[in-house]
Amino acid sequence: MKSAQLLEEILETNLTYLMLAQRMLREDRPAAMYRLGISKDVADIIEQLTPAQVSRMAATNTLLCRFRCDDRTILGLLSGYRAEKPMPAAHGSILLAGQPAAVMV
Repeated sequence: MKSAQLLEEILETNLTYLMLAQRMLREDRPAAMYRLGISKDVADIIEQLTPAQVSRMAATNTLLCRFRCDDRTILGLLSGYRAEKPMPAAHGSILLAGQPAAVMV
């Protein structure tokens, strides 16, 4: 994959993520904060971004979203790779709920 194409895909991903996050926060803030894994401070910032700020943030060469779960057990449960256990995705979601939200440093 060429560098220019990769940067374009990162921009598109960032733009989509930020727009989705704003919509989620405006429709149901508590649920959005949980689903996005973000704190109140981060939610406030994302929700108040102007379209121009969203565009500038999206244009960075770094992905703004990241895997919320970096735990092998949770990833395995959510992906259902061990299908012999009942309700693995639900169990994974419960474990994710116990993880702390991202905070501003």
